[in-house]
Amino acid sequence: MSKLSQSKKVAEYLENNANQRFTAKDLAKAITELYPEDYIEKRKNPRFISDQDFIAQIVAEIGAQKQGIIKHSLNIKWQDKPRPRVYWYDDIQTDIDDQKVIEQEETPLSVNDLSEHELYPILIDYLSSEHQLYCLRIDEKRSGNNLGSGGNQWLHPDIVAIEPVAQRWHQHVKTCVLQGGGQSVRLWSFEVKKVLTMGNVRKSFFQAVSNSSWASEGYLVATSISDSRVEQELRMLSALHGIGVILLSIENPSESELILPAMKRAEIDWQSVNRIVEENADFKDFIDSVSNYYQTGSIRARDWDIGSI
Repeated sequence: MSKLSQSKKVAEYLENNANQRFTAKDLAKAITELYPEDYIEKRKNPRFISDQDFIAQIVAEIGAQKQGIIKHSLNIKWQDKPRPRVYWYDDIQTDIDDQKVIEQEETPLSVNDLSEHELYPILIDYLSSEHQLYCLRIDEKRSGNNLGSGGNQWLHPDIVAIEPVAQRWHQHVKTCVLQGGGQSVRLWSFEVKKVLTMGNVRKSFFQAVSNSSWASEGYLVATSISDSRVEQELRMLSALHGIGVILLSIENPSESELILPAMKRAEIDWQSVNRIVEENADFKDFIDSVSNYYQTGSIRARDWDIGSI
């Protein structure tokens, strides 16, 4: 198995094919063919019904890892417009001063260029690299329709995650926790919105409250907060209901900010968890993976939408 990170694989492929332009989809197909052994476990994820679904996930990850890709070489360039974004390796030697000029001339990626769904892999990259969480996207299309039109948007969040807090503990401590009924994992929940304004802040917040009531920690995530009034409203609501707020950086996920921490619940609401399991197949897969961790103490990479862990 290769020890190269995914961003390094992309960077090397671009360098080996200098002056050719590639979309993220081109790159996803190329690196999965060049390093098939690195993707064996990931391909086994039951969420990938077809190879197209698998490639779409790699495409999303490459988009979220743009900053990591270009850090490997000053000669790697990209262009966001016209869409889709393309990457290439310019074999004309670029020095640091030239690179600064190039970066200043780039049109910054705007949240208006992205759909809400395109924010999910960016959030996952941040959560995995900065909080060491293992994340899974919950697809509303895999829910039953028992609650009527629009009912599921108040049932489950966009992203869920496990924090395996006991993963590095001594085995004797793990045994004590298991036998004593203590918490060896924490489960997180995330509701994602593009922008929070006075027009949508309360609805968005209470959607997060509804979707995250079962979790150890629940968060509302947005790329921007329109003004100070919205921030003040969020602070008040967070203090009352315990939902945290994350400000997501689309250009550099590692610079995202957890501006309001969530209230940490001592116990997971398993009754609510069971209700969501019965409604959504992705959430059932999530709980199956959590159950596997409880039993084995190990994380299977194929079960998760892995970012930069």
